Amino acid sequence: MIICPSCGSNFEGDLCVGCPLCGARAVGPPLAKAEYELRSYGRALAAAASGALMFAAFVGSVIVALVQYKLHFSTILFRLPAIVSAGEVAAWRLKWLVVPAAIVALWSGRLLIRSIKDSSTRFGGLRLARAGFVVSAAVTLLIGTLIGITIPTRLERRQWGIEAGINATAYTRARALMEYRDLHGTLPSPDDLVKELGTLPDPDGSIAEALRNLEVSGYEPTTVLAAASTKGKSLVPRGSAIRNAATAANPATDRGVSFTSYKWRLPGEDKILGNDDDVILQDGLIRPVTELSSSSSAKTRTP
Repeated sequence: MIICPSCGSNFEGDLCVGCPLCGARAVGPPLAKAEYELRSYGRALAAAASGALMFAAFVGSVIVALVQYKLHFSTILFRLPAIVSAGEVAAWRLKWLVVPAAIVALWSGRLLIRSIKDSSTRFGGLRLARAGFVVSAAVTLLIGTLIGITIPTRLERRQWGIEAGINATAYTRARALMEYRDLHGTLPSPDDLVKELGTLPDPDGSIAEALRNLEVSGYEPTTVLAAASTKGKSLVPRGSAIRNAATAANPATDRGVSFTSYKWRLPGEDKILGNDDDVILQDGLIRPVTELSSSSSAKTRTP
């Protein structure tokens, strides 16, 4: 059965005689197989291209990071820490791109190298394919190493960010208490804390945000009375009028002899009050509750 290359019809016979349908006929016998055939380098080039693309993507990302650092290329060789930092930044930027690309490149590269080895007479460029595979593996290993060595630092920076957020809210509450004390001469009671602080001027809404879901059970306002020494001169000037009994009975309003302070235990990262990650806000200062516990235990051990 012969297929006519001109009309596509099937017939039995010799094509040199001609096709019975269209009359087309062969001008000569089929060509013999070539004695020497060139090997194909397409598979080797594909394996090498995958490695070259991964290397170029990493180097390009490093250069972009160096440009962002505003370094001149003439001084890059003398700033190895900057290059390492740029490599770390590039590794984190490419992590979601390189991981799937590395899986595809390594898996396909291995298959291509095996097919080239099995059919060495048809395919060439085994060394080129191996070089591309090695480059792909090296870039993957380098990016993984740069990501791995920066994980502790990034976890530490993340913890810093969490602590900064907690401290920002605590400082806003401390500012609100200070403003209230400046206006009224005393601090609000725990029962009226949210209501009283809500009356303060809040143009940017930061106080309202800090008072949202506020835990007032750890808030303890205190008043310290400063007693005058009997050996010194009298604090009451001669000939002064007798003060109102109601005014004298309120030490918080007597700014000369009273000091209003507070101690406020706030929840930490877990947003649950009473755990070891809580912080203590005392007169505008923020300290971890563990620090206060350790200092108090050290004082009790001192003879």
